[in-house]
Amino acid sequence: MLADGRGVLGVIGFMDFDRLCAFDPALGERLLLTIVDRLTRMLPEERLIAHVDRASVAIWFGPDVVEEAAQTELDVLRYALGDVVIDGDREILPEIRVRQARMPADGVNAQAMLSRTLASLTVQPGAVVAVASPVLDLAALASERYALEQDLRQAIARGELEMRYQPLIDAGEGRVSGAESLIRWFHPTLGQVSPSRFVPVMEAMGLAHEIGMWTLNAAAREARSWQAQGLDALRVAVNVSGHQLDRDDMAALVARTLARHSLGAAALEIELTESVAMSDGTRATQLFDALRAAGVRIAIDDFGTGYSSFSTLRTLAFDKIKIDREFVTNVDTLRDSQAICQSIVALGRGLGIRVLAEGVERRAEYEWLLRHGCTHFQGYYFSPPLKGAEFVAFARDSAGLAKLLAIDPYAMRDRITERLTA
Repeated sequence: MLADGRGVLGVIGFMDFDRLCAFDPALGERLLLTIVDRLTRMLPEERLIAHVDRASVAIWFGPDVVEEAAQTELDVLRYALGDVVIDGDREILPEIRVRQARMPADGVNAQAMLSRTLASLTVQPGAVVAVASPVLDLAALASERYALEQDLRQAIARGELEMRYQPLIDAGEGRVSGAESLIRWFHPTLGQVSPSRFVPVMEAMGLAHEIGMWTLNAAAREARSWQAQGLDALRVAVNVSGHQLDRDDMAALVARTLARHSLGAAALEIELTESVAMSDGTRATQLFDALRAAGVRIAIDDFGTGYSSFSTLRTLAFDKIKIDREFVTNVDTLRDSQAICQSIVALGRGLGIRVLAEGVERRAEYEWLLRHGCTHFQGYYFSPPLKGAEFVAFARDSAGLAKLLAIDPYAMRDRITERLTA
């Protein structure tokens, strides 16, 4: 096939094969045979194919096919081969990858080129399973993880993903200033799947951009509906992952999303964790500058947990710091948390950056933070994440919010006296 040393080599890999065989070898073989059958029926008779690895097939395009045409054909094959495979009562979306190489290549013979192209299909493993017990059914764990991945790939199409909106409170103005949009997955048999469980899977599978864009569109659509209902001053905050930050066109995608939903940039706030922001300072700086120039606000989540918090302030321009819940929980009783929160509040005031305390769950936490200069809050003390209509009702309930914000001066005086005499 490669003896003449001229032409384009394509490789198609069924990336799920080894993992499937680890817990169900028969299923892995059935899926591989199905994929190969699909492939042979789609290719023209003159196209030469060969089984070159356990789960990989090589296609020889010959010297007369240009690389662009070969890549187009490979992309079409990848899309078609990745269609749902029905196996009994199970639906499986195969993960298919394609690569190509042009022969000849300087200093590389045909066999080495084939080996190199096969190797390029592989990627680093995603999440690592923490072993909590010396006795584990590894096959069962692998099967469970694979099933979760398959279901997550189809969750958008099946309408299983929903958004919830947790109110952002401005105590200084006595109003709801917006909401953080939070994704939720309601699985038909597992029920609600915790984000701590499916978000790492999403990122390991390379779905962060697809699901992230779905989230951004859903949040923008919701914010536009708030405006249509007369709530013009609200802002929606959307979390961005490190994988989305890697894209050079992220600012353009945000701009197109806002235009698609006829939403002004001032109604959107992008949130990312401090660790993500600092992972690539140059790229983050460029993205922040582009978004802020367009009018989009930027917030740093989990501030204080990174090892470079203060250098973050010097290198990146943003609009809000969110004090991590680790320092907010029981801040009314923990001196170290009090010192940290006071420092962040003073820092934000000095730099003209809003400071929001997230994870406020008790009235005593809210009162302590308010007394020490923090006026922006988020947490279950005020409200859990709400459905769209529930959030609108909460935002309009000024009397209910006023009760949550009110501080009893006599109770505060008694607590101060107790502290002074302790």
